Amino acid sequence: MIVIASDHGGYALKQELMAHLKEKGVEFEDIGTYSEASCNYPEYAERAARGVAEGKYEKGILVCGTGIGMSLAANKIPGIRCALLSDVMSARLTREHNDTNMMALGAAVTGEMLALEIVDVWLDTEFSHAERHQRRIDKVMAYEHD
Repeated sequence: MIVIASDHGGYALKQELMAHLKEKGVEFEDIGTYSEASCNYPEYAERAARGVAEGKYEKGILVCGTGIGMSLAANKIPGIRCALLSDVMSARLTREHNDTNMMALGAAVTGEMLALEIVDVWLDTEFSHAERHQRRIDKVMAYEHD
């Protein structure tokens, strides 16, 4: 199961993403926000990221106006590798090379059709398990302990 969250700026796109995920049969939990009323994105990013880091969810999708704030907040949680995505190639490579467990989208930056394609590619792409990629991930994750 994956988790999906947004702030007010990403709410409308999150609704479209959830309809798409449901149509594809992808299990997800929406942890908010539940309206376009102004809210604080770090609260939703943290809740989703902690759920992924603790193993409650396999992966997470975050949406805000630019995706920047949500990705920054999520990456503060130990164990999270959240990529801000705006193109399909990056969606594929961040899974193959970086084994990202979360992704962020900017609703004001990325159109709906492209966002749906990015999510599909990101969810459908497996980590390569290449030694060189794992070695680099291990180095990055070690920074959490320095």
